[in-house]
Amino acid sequence: MNQLCRSNAANRIVRFVKTLYTEGSSPTTAARCYSTKLAPEPSTNIGKASPVASNVPTERKSIIPPNYRYVYQEFLPDPKVEWRNSVREKLERKDMLDRRANIDIPEFYVGSVVAVTSSDPHAENKTARFVGICILREKCGLRARFILRNVIDHQGVEISYDLYDPTLQKIEVLRLEKRLDENLLYLRDALDEYSTFDVNMEPEILPEGSPVPINDVKVVLKPRPWYARWERHNLQGVANIDEHTNERKRRKAEAVAQPWEKYDLMKEYRRTIPEEEQKEIFTEIYSQLHSLELARKKMKRKRTFVKPTKLA
Repeated sequence: MNQLCRSNAANRIVRFVKTLYTEGSSPTTAARCYSTKLAPEPSTNIGKASPVASNVPTERKSIIPPNYRYVYQEFLPDPKVEWRNSVREKLERKDMLDRRANIDIPEFYVGSVVAVTSSDPHAENKTARFVGICILREKCGLRARFILRNVIDHQGVEISYDLYDPTLQKIEVLRLEKRLDENLLYLRDALDEYSTFDVNMEPEILPEGSPVPINDVKVVLKPRPWYARWERHNLQGVANIDEHTNERKRRKAEAVAQPWEKYDLMKEYRRTIPEEEQKEIFTEIYSQLHSLELARKKMKRKRTFVKPTKLA
């Protein structure tokens, strides 16, 4: 009796295995019996592109130039979360584009020599023109501002301008360049020769497409007192800062220094706008900025004067 039961069970197992591997069963059905993962669909058209694969969207390359985050840095909002407001930021960007449609705001950085013509009701021609080196650019949106410095009649003069001030009539870049530091406020304590520029200075035109040059000049500071404790700022553009710093001030500077900040990724994240959000902002304004750039380049070619090699 036991032997009969065993033979019947063996026959049932054999029949079950045969049903799994019959000619009519597909590999997909057999695979599903032993695995929870779906097997790939059998390809009937060998050598032909699958219609499913052709419909998969490929990642498109961004058309936004990577230097937009530096050229149009005022379009990026303040990274502090408590000051963010998406509606206000969108309205400000619209107002900034409308303002740029009325006045040409060229590309310039800290260290560039800029000439600004603004309305002045007390001037003779109701306009005033000031030439100076840009020593600071700060803030964002409609509150973006920059400071120009020049030494006139042995007296240092600084003027702060709002970048989108409606009283500005013209902004010219006479010399486009960068410096080694983020701001040049230490020029207030430097020799006058580093902040002296001719008010009738002619613009220096760079070839189209050339990179922005970096001026690696190192200024010489005057003896103390200074505007700030420059020995604590890790400046790259100052040559003689150690000459005016004694051992006591050097020890204090080392005590308050925080060299580990450059490795603090979370702190750096809070100080900046994420790259994904930057792309979203510049995608919104790219078309209008691009059209303004093309118009500016067209006018620049008309103003460019090429000196003839042969005289008539």
